[in-house]
Amino acid sequence: MPTILNIETSTDVCSVALTQDGQVLEHHEDYEGHNHAVVLSRFVESCMTYAKTRELNIDAVAVSIGPGSYTGLRIGLSEAKGLCFGLSVPLIGVNTLQLLVVSAMFANFFDEDNLLYVPMLDARRSEVYTAVYTPALVAQLEPQPMILTADSFSQFRADGNHKLVLMGNGSDKARSILSPGDDLHFVEGVKPVAMDMMALAEKHFREGNFIDVAYSTPLYLKDFQATTPKKRI
Repeated sequence: MPTILNIETSTDVCSVALTQDGQVLEHHEDYEGHNHAVVLSRFVESCMTYAKTRELNIDAVAVSIGPGSYTGLRIGLSEAKGLCFGLSVPLIGVNTLQLLVVSAMFANFFDEDNLLYVPMLDARRSEVYTAVYTPALVAQLEPQPMILTADSFSQFRADGNHKLVLMGNGSDKARSILSPGDDLHFVEGVKPVAMDMMALAEKHFREGNFIDVAYSTPLYLKDFQATTPKKRI
């Protein structure tokens, strides 16, 4: 199995993990907020040193490509591209919403039938980045920005045959907005982190599913909107 350096910077968590053969060899995580530009290179250097001292060759670099924080995604992808150029290895892009689903499945066991997973990332106000996936990660609703209302996801709730499993930092606002029901299950504390990228990254590697090192861009889902900085007195 390949040795992959995984980078995740899509939210306020910054993390890096070195994985091989289904195992996490080393990982670093920072939960102090938008500190990516300060800690990311240090985390990467530590993992590279680990690989070098054990004579491991990096076979690919995987990076979470979004959706998520505009600044975080740019920092992570730029670091990943530089590593790929320097190491002459391919680049793997991991969808952040799929990563949330995988993290939730790893941490929880659900024995109900007809489950659908609804990852959510906060996009400010009543908006989230979201999608709907089967347990096999087949998209029933493609990744998109969504302004939540009481009737959101009604197409999956109307027949009463599905249970929706919601996770991610956007699901907190969904709890107070969506119409309540026994068909909703909220999984708390699920954050996208690099060591949970392993399964998806290894699958992409096996399938030769790489992204262009020179021209790939983050999956923003909507245009960046600049805001006017607050006046400082």
